[in-house]
Amino acid sequence: MDQDSRQLREQLGRLGFGGTGVGNLYRAISDEQAADTLEAAWDAGIRYFDTAPHYGLGLSERRMGEVLAKKPRQEFVLSTKVGRVLVPSPATEDARDPEGFDVPAALRREWDPSEAGVRRSIEDSLERLGLDYIDIAYLHDPDVYSMEDAVSSALPALEKVRAEGLVRAIGVGTNTAGAALQCVEAANLDFLMLAGRFTMLEQPGSDGRPGEGLLDRCLELGTGVVSVGVYNSGILAKPELPSDAHYNYSQASEEILERARLLAGICKEHGVELPTAAIQFPFRHPAVINVTVGASKPEQISQSAERMSTEVPGELWQDLQERGLIPA
Repeated sequence: MDQDSRQLREQLGRLGFGGTGVGNLYRAISDEQAADTLEAAWDAGIRYFDTAPHYGLGLSERRMGEVLAKKPRQEFVLSTKVGRVLVPSPATEDARDPEGFDVPAALRREWDPSEAGVRRSIEDSLERLGLDYIDIAYLHDPDVYSMEDAVSSALPALEKVRAEGLVRAIGVGTNTAGAALQCVEAANLDFLMLAGRFTMLEQPGSDGRPGEGLLDRCLELGTGVVSVGVYNSGILAKPELPSDAHYNYSQASEEILERARLLAGICKEHGVELPTAAIQFPFRHPAVINVTVGASKPEQISQSAERMSTEVPGELWQDLQERGLIPA
């Protein structure tokens, strides 16, 4: 681990801000609301901000940059992602983005894992952000496109731009534990952003899922893990579970609902709300250095900061372990 990577790890803090919500994920919000939400994150002491071209076809980057450009640059860490480049799409400019963001589809995403594509993505992001440099560049969702391209082209390109100083650190952001492990073994990554695969409901290698040993391997290699999607699309986000709760972007099965209700009940026995336990759970593994959560309203990120600072008794974790609900 070099000095830049070590310094960044210290700067991240325990809680980060994810930029999907200010990119109009699922619903549009005003520029003013987005700015107020980002300011609330800053006021709560958050100094790590993550975004991507994918989020709102560049809207998240623009909104985040407008707020952060007014802050002392040395006081925050900014990450964005490469792999998808944005290109004009005149044929769809009157439609809405088909990938869940409530924005006009005047641009479209193209997978480009080449060195030229990685460099172009970074340059375009810097222009949208209005910042002088990016701290961390993650390869975004290589499992959705081509792991072969990721290993043979994108990851070496990221290592090259890091060596040149174009970015301070590199990583991979993925929803798939198996793909994450493959990338960690293939390149010298500073960070891994793991989405939804290390939560109170799901851990790498559990239930036959791939990725056994992922977090242990990250610890061995010195790759810092940023845990995102800790609420598994909402099912762990409320103290009391509604019957229509979502798990991994779909309606939760009755089996998952029952397991989540059991977790919520045990948390309540220990005087802890389920989302408070959920946001702190990833730190049970020493490879995890940060939990990043999204928000589209100021009160949401303020509540997340409060949950992160709430003390969770060790007896809760012990109880959950003894009942076989979380790993030792």
